[in-house]
Amino acid sequence: MFGRDHIEYKTADQVRLMRSAGLVVADVHAAVRAAVVAGVTTAELDAVAAEALRAAGATSSFLGYEGYPATICVSVNDEVIHGIPGDRVLRPGDVVSVDAGAVVDGWHGDAAFSVVLPGAVGVVADPADTALVETTERAMWAGIAALAGASRLDVVGAAVEDVAEGGPEGPYGIVEEYVGHGIGTRMHEDPDVPNYRTRGRGPRVRPGLCVAIEPMLTRGDASTQLCEDEWTVVTDDGSRAAHCEHTVAVLEDGLWVLTAPDGGAAALAPFGVRVAPLS
Repeated sequence: MFGRDHIEYKTADQVRLMRSAGLVVADVHAAVRAAVVAGVTTAELDAVAAEALRAAGATSSFLGYEGYPATICVSVNDEVIHGIPGDRVLRPGDVVSVDAGAVVDGWHGDAAFSVVLPGAVGVVADPADTALVETTERAMWAGIAALAGASRLDVVGAAVEDVAEGGPEGPYGIVEEYVGHGIGTRMHEDPDVPNYRTRGRGPRVRPGLCVAIEPMLTRGDASTQLCEDEWTVVTDDGSRAAHCEHTVAVLEDGLWVLTAPDGGAAALAPFGVRVAPLS
């Protein structure tokens, strides 16, 4: 697959435009995070995201994409990705994954987060679900950190797999049918960014590369199936899943996480990675 990639490397000015879209995604995440509580419906979360986009003067990357009918994706428990918001009511202990994309002046930003809703009064959420979400997020940041100073893109999947195999409740299943991707004036561009080790080394990593890194891990088997709505992807065995994602730019002097308010500085510091200045 790598040999067919046609990568559109971005200029510094184009990366700055993408940063505007990335910050809108960060605002959408903040608004939805505040609204993710037991008792709300996934449609209500979609409305929160839509209002945040309107307030920013941005549009959704997802709404209308190949017919997708909502502003964001909200996937719950065994739903891995692409859950369509609707009348489902969130319950204590649910694992909720939210994927959001924004378009500003024709440029896209794309990011996802997962949370475990607190248990009911006197009930603790399943620690294994918490470990799943924490491991998925750590795997994402490990993949991002691996880009710093990398020569080839395969280091991302190797770093993600290392974390998934060594998780506290692991090894976790790594969903392979859906991968990260290039991003820019289109939400999905070359190259593909696998979340697992590959035999090939992948395309060269050089300034201007902009990719969305998004591991999806499961507590059980990694096999998935597509639901009748032709969007929602669920685990075959009913095990719970988590999904985390950020849009990342490779610059002359390092990395900048375009969908993180601080450029990824705090999360990358434990990996010994410092973000590059984005003037």
